[in-house]
Amino acid sequence: MTILPGPDCTTMTEVRAGVDALDRELVALLARRFAYMDAAARIKPERGHVRDEARKTQVIDNARAEAVKLGLPDTVIADLWERLVEASIAYELAAFDRR
Repeated sequence: MTILPGPDCTTMTEVRAGVDALDRELVALLARRFAYMDAAARIKPERGHVRDEARKTQVIDNARAEAVKLGLPDTVIADLWERLVEASIAYELAAFDRR
């Protein structure tokens, strides 16, 4: 089946196929993001450096601004990024502890 852009879909089968394909891409992108967390855990000299509230705020603000630019609900995106950043911090802490 050809995956169509959302606006071109005419059936729910097409919509679902597109969403499923996009979800696979998103998980692959998250894998790349978490690989950066592995690198950060390797580079940071102390465990206490893992949590950086100023950087967390910056990352969430960047996502919110991109959402506004794309016409997406910025509060929803900010909430998603809050969870993503917290999950990334937890992942990085575990990676730091493993090394």
